[in-house]
Amino acid sequence: CQLQDLAVGYGGSASRYQEEKRVVVNKNLGSLISTDMTRCIHCTRCVRFGQEIAGVMELGQAGRGEHSEILAFVGKTVDSEMSGNMIDLCPVGALTSKPFRYSARSWELSRRKSVSPHDALGANLIVQVKQDRVMRVLPLENEAVNECWISDKDRFSYEGLNSPDRLTTPKVKRAGVWVDATWQDALQAVVDGLGSAREKHGADALGVLASPHSTLEELYLLNKLTRGLGSNNIDTRLRQADTSADGTLAGARWLGMKIADLATREAVLVIGSSLRKESPLIAHRLRQIAKKGREINVVNTMDDDWLMKMANKIITRPSSQTLALAGIAKALAEIKGVALAPEIASAIAAVSVSEEAKKIATSLASKEKTAVLLGNLAVNDKNYTAVHLLAQEIARLAGATFGFIGEAANSVGATVVGAEPGANGHCAQGMVNKPRKAYVLFGVEPDYDFHNAAGTRAALGQAEFVVAMSAFQGALANHAHVLLPITPFSETAGTFVNTEGTVQHFNGVVKPLGEARPGWKVARVLGNLLGLDGFEQDNVEAIRKEIAADLPAFVASKLNNALAGVALQMPQIETGVERIADVPIYAADPLVRRAASLQKSADTKNARVAYVARDLFDKLGLAQGGEIKISQGGGVAVMHAAVDAGLPAGCVRVAAAIAETSALGAGAITLEKSALARAAE
Repeated sequence: CQLQDLAVGYGGSASRYQEEKRVVVNKNLGSLISTDMTRCIHCTRCVRFGQEIAGVMELGQAGRGEHSEILAFVGKTVDSEMSGNMIDLCPVGALTSKPFRYSARSWELSRRKSVSPHDALGANLIVQVKQDRVMRVLPLENEAVNECWISDKDRFSYEGLNSPDRLTTPKVKRAGVWVDATWQDALQAVVDGLGSAREKHGADALGVLASPHSTLEELYLLNKLTRGLGSNNIDTRLRQADTSADGTLAGARWLGMKIADLATREAVLVIGSSLRKESPLIAHRLRQIAKKGREINVVNTMDDDWLMKMANKIITRPSSQTLALAGIAKALAEIKGVALAPEIASAIAAVSVSEEAKKIATSLASKEKTAVLLGNLAVNDKNYTAVHLLAQEIARLAGATFGFIGEAANSVGATVVGAEPGANGHCAQGMVNKPRKAYVLFGVEPDYDFHNAAGTRAALGQAEFVVAMSAFQGALANHAHVLLPITPFSETAGTFVNTEGTVQHFNGVVKPLGEARPGWKVARVLGNLLGLDGFEQDNVEAIRKEIAADLPAFVASKLNNALAGVALQMPQIETGVERIADVPIYAADPLVRRAASLQKSADTKNARVAYVARDLFDKLGLAQGGEIKISQGGGVAVMHAAVDAGLPAGCVRVAAAIAETSALGAGAITLEKSALARAAE
């Protein structure tokens, strides 16, 4: 620790301390932070971090003099999504990483730079390695992107890299039995399977579903492979329910400004986002401007605590979200004395303007530097196109920057390299609703990564051939005919394009585990074996040059959030139960889902509960903590129920991307007491 370094460098060689030393009992702060509180010097850095940066006071100092102690509130743990930064701030090692503890000495570790593969921010990392194994992850300071912080998801997800579920050997299903295979045999099985489906059903029978957490190089070659086979069916927007605007979006959806420019905004409107969990460091940026008196406005489907002062907020049912936005647009047009776009005006003529809508409009109209940001809940909403058009109109009327917070590490890059179907192909939901005869799954898990998990499994079950390229086996053996092990971010070189459009390169920090190979190499070899042209790249640099000679400039030319040529159609307001299907912070991608310590966190435990609006809770006669049966899209889930006063009437918050809800599909949802709950009565 810092204090030990200073003592060795400048202190005496022997201690003059003769008195009895004070001992402090260690505290249980949760699954991520371990304590040696006897070391604590009461500098209160950890307390100040919670108050000033994380936005929540989870630690405090109690007692006086030699009886002073740093401790959490009674019965509480440290659960902030940025809590791991306290470890870095502690100058004496009183707070240490619980997953890393006793696994290595700091001087045994090699330090290597990398980029986070999780959310759209692209935090810069220092990955510490010992004997070809990732042992710890720390922040690499970059004021423009992550400053000196990283989220707990970035810090602790490395535990999943060496999960027992890692896929390390190619596997082929023969006569219904999985057998290990050589790379040559497995790749030949893929060539035969894809070739057979193409010959019998045509090129359009192929569908490619890829993770938006994949590298730019992987997605480029995967797109090239798909088009080379004559298919346009490739997509990374796996959770997006509404793609009716496909072909009319001007470019890649991005933040609309530099991340650092959030600090200059005087008023911000965030639409449809669980911001702290989607992008903790963007939430931190907004928290800092809120502390300076800037106005944060929200239109959302759930009333989460963002740990910052809100100027105004509208909490509404998902199907009513467009009404709230239409009201803001009408109020803005009146305040600014600017006419609504004719097609917008006619569509929302009958919409009434609420007092809250007027307040949000006033907030945006009265400030010079403003922003309108769409979150993941808005993008994945079934009325996304209408939400986009109205948010775009609000930004135009207010003279605000219009942007998207972004979902994954490479959501922007996927669009830039064309890993989307375009006008002539099927989107991810199209490939589920109209099943293909052959599928390529790249870095995805059908049970967790799709808008309609039940429908996705059904579509894969109807296919004649499915090849899954993944770092983890999981339940892929239930869906695929060939499994190809590809490497996670730590074992490959690549590029991510973050939500502000910044191109960030990184290299592998350890050797591939077992027989796993980088995804771009697998795609390149498949292209050669299938007899396609243009698959001779020897390294990622060659692929980058093929994408563009000046990659940052090329990416910048593709960034555009404008949606044009689409008529606004106001959706019908639903009267039944509506589901809010947010993605928990520690369930967003295959790697973080296998990080053992994160899966023990309070966020993960809370995600396993179905939160029910007060009116529904009382109507069904539910008991707090009692079981509830949820039916949707032909699937059933049984969960513990809790009332949530922050939900709109008639809504239930049931998380996606977790095992407890993976059986559910899309469409109408019904709730009832479980058989166990009825029996208990």
